[in-house]
Amino acid sequence: MKLRSIVIATTLAFASSSAFAFHCPKDMKAIDAALPKAKLSAAQMSEVKKYRADGEALHKAGKHQDSVDTLAKAMKMLNIK
Repeated sequence: MKLRSIVIATTLAFASSSAFAFHCPKDMKAIDAALPKAKLSAAQMSEVKKYRADGEALHKAGKHQDSVDTLAKAMKMLNIK
């Protein structure tokens, strides 16, 4: 019974991390599409681009939750839902 619980927990952990992995590229695409038409100050645009770059770096490093959180900051500034 205990082994079964461990197997289920491990499976769920891998499933959730792969879900975040597939979410990051979608968020990056949305940010990239919104950037050209964004009406932001130069400072805000710089901040959005930094969040976008940091999010991609975190994604490539396998830190998908951190990537999703960072990309969400850029998306919020761009009013992407």
